[in-house]
Amino acid sequence: MPVSIPQVRAFVATVDAGSFTSAATALGVGQSAVSHAVAGFEREVGGPVVRRGGAAVPTALGERLLAHARQVLASVDGLEAVVRPATARGTVRLAAVPTVCQGLLPRLRELWSVTLPDVDVQVYEGDDDEMAEWLEGGTVDAAVLVDPTPVPEGGVVVARDEMAAVVRRDHPLADTAAMTLDDLHEDGLVAGGGGCEHQIERMHELAGQPFRWAHRVREMSTMFGMIQRGEGVSIVPSLGRVMLPEDLVMLPVAPRYERTLVLSGPSTRAWHPLAQALVDAV
Repeated sequence: MPVSIPQVRAFVATVDAGSFTSAATALGVGQSAVSHAVAGFEREVGGPVVRRGGAAVPTALGERLLAHARQVLASVDGLEAVVRPATARGTVRLAAVPTVCQGLLPRLRELWSVTLPDVDVQVYEGDDDEMAEWLEGGTVDAAVLVDPTPVPEGGVVVARDEMAAVVRRDHPLADTAAMTLDDLHEDGLVAGGGGCEHQIERMHELAGQPFRWAHRVREMSTMFGMIQRGEGVSIVPSLGRVMLPEDLVMLPVAPRYERTLVLSGPSTRAWHPLAQALVDAV
């Protein structure tokens, strides 16, 4: 099947950008070039892969091909990086959870801007469960994994981050040295914000308590809003302190629990050389 790399790249760029125009800008080519490449790809695979007339979302066929297309491009990009000159240069895609994007990546990117000035680090934000999937599927080249077991070969620990309670500044226990899980459950635990539910569940397991919650949300902004309105309290990684509204405070939780953050490339395919460069620089 004579599918070409430019066709695959145009297909993935169109899906990621949401339109042919934005994909053309990202690829640095004209819109007609992207349209022709996607149309050629569709002829070769036997059907439409992108819906027209609105946002460029993948069709059912496109969904089946997308993961394979990403893996192809990840391998091609890795091959090209190997045969380029030794100087680290190009774009590397890095995934991380929200608290890492806010609390840790700014420092890492400052380091990389000095040690790898010709490398552009593109950040993809997602939940814990998405990190390994994106990494192994080729959506990203590297990721900051949370509590990976075992630590991937070649990965490096970049931080250990203590879990902390979040309450309103006027909470009766806001001045205590630490809060217990029982203290938190008295006000109603808001769980899940920022993708750290696994860590909260593990804390309950180690304390011999059932994992229970009053509310279960996805976004940290939703969780913080509920706490501000007095609808509950929560537990988040201490890296999330930079995201905290002024009327909320963080307190230690007893017993203590730390999560381990590991910068790594994929386990099931060869690493992109620039992913290795990020790890080596750290």
